[in-house]
Amino acid sequence: MEVLAFKMNLLPGYADEYKKRHDLIWPELKSLLKVHGISDYSIFLDEESHVLFGKMTVENVSSLTSLPESLVMKNWWAYMKDIMVTNDDASPVIIPLKQVFFME
Repeated sequence: MEVLAFKMNLLPGYADEYKKRHDLIWPELKSLLKVHGISDYSIFLDEESHVLFGKMTVENVSSLTSLPESLVMKNWWAYMKDIMVTNDDASPVIIPLKQVFFME
């Protein structure tokens, strides 16, 4: 198991819409993430900077490489691209974060 953390950027004025869309996350997307070994997935928002901070536990990081090829994932990115900073393929611009402290 490995914990991954990352940040993304929400476009200003879309905090409520982002939360609404995630409150109604598609069941097929949730299943896809679980099949790829993702659990304990949380996203936090810094409302001042519009930075989203994500944290997830992954059983095997290598299992994530095929996730971007999934039609469900591509459709979710297309659904979200109007409210986030994205790459050309509509995937969110994700900036990995390095863990510098952990306390049990």
